[in-house]
Amino acid sequence: MIAPTFSISGREIGPGHPPYVIAELSGNHNGELERALALVDAAQATGADAVKLQTYTADTMTIDCDRPEFMIHGGLWDGYKLHDLYQVAQTPWEWHPELFARARKLGMHVFSTPFDATSLEYLETLDPPAYKIASFELVDLPLIARVAAVGKPMIMSTGMASPEEIAEAVATARDNGCREICLLYCVSGYPTPVADANLATLRELGRRFDCVVGFSDHTPGTAVSVTSVALGAALVEKHFTLARADGGPDAAFSLEPHEFKALVDDCRTAWEALGSPAFRRKPSEEGNLVFRRSLYVVKDIAADERLTPENVRSIRPGFGLPPKDLPKVLECRARRAISRGTPLAWDLLGR
Repeated sequence: MIAPTFSISGREIGPGHPPYVIAELSGNHNGELERALALVDAAQATGADAVKLQTYTADTMTIDCDRPEFMIHGGLWDGYKLHDLYQVAQTPWEWHPELFARARKLGMHVFSTPFDATSLEYLETLDPPAYKIASFELVDLPLIARVAAVGKPMIMSTGMASPEEIAEAVATARDNGCREICLLYCVSGYPTPVADANLATLRELGRRFDCVVGFSDHTPGTAVSVTSVALGAALVEKHFTLARADGGPDAAFSLEPHEFKALVDDCRTAWEALGSPAFRRKPSEEGNLVFRRSLYVVKDIAADERLTPENVRSIRPGFGLPPKDLPKVLECRARRAISRGTPLAWDLLGR
């Protein structure tokens, strides 16, 4: 069995490492290279680890056809013909070198989702450190085989996929040479209602397929992404825009820069808070031990006087005998006079 380890350009991703956060640019450049470059700059400022593109053309995704099945009915892109939607949303290939260079200059990882053999071949000229397989392409086993054969880490989204389809995709990647796989739990609703997130699936995904797991999030806001980290997501991917009001094919389920920064910060805080299973006393608790309850003399006690509930009580602070010793203490007499406010100790007591 292949160990569930995963890394991108030396950055370890998985249990024991801070969550890796990807800003998905998708079509939020709105057809403007300068906006696309501004998105890269803004993503870096949020603290994201990587920016991700999608590499396709309308003609590599579909054909220009007026048959009813090539029309989108309902949802965010209602009324679009598939070819027209991809024409609007595509990131021109001639932009890629400049976008890759900008991200690398800023110290970020940058890679893309290839959708066919031609886009993979083109992306290889840019030497990305990893590849992403989109949920809709998880059933395209020939594409997965081609990407796996390149020998780079693969991130695969699982939206809409059955366990059998995920198993086929993972097996195809491994059989064709990929040894580092991250499965992204994903719900392919745009946007995804929070009630559909069903994040309990995350741990089962990793257990069943022996992979590092992450979360590709299409829900509104940041709460679901942060929760996913608490449930074991080692990687979080979220769509990113400069402003939802500017529109764009993915704007409705994308985060603005201030929101994305909160996502990055809160995901890493959630990871830091998880720690590891342990009942050891934490450093921040040590100073408060003195405020536990303990047994104190609350009324002056004469020498040889019996201790009673009237002259001994469990109170704060914690310098006396532990409260559990109260029944034994009440069987004792004072060896000497004990003044009110004295913490009890065994050397003060006798039978």
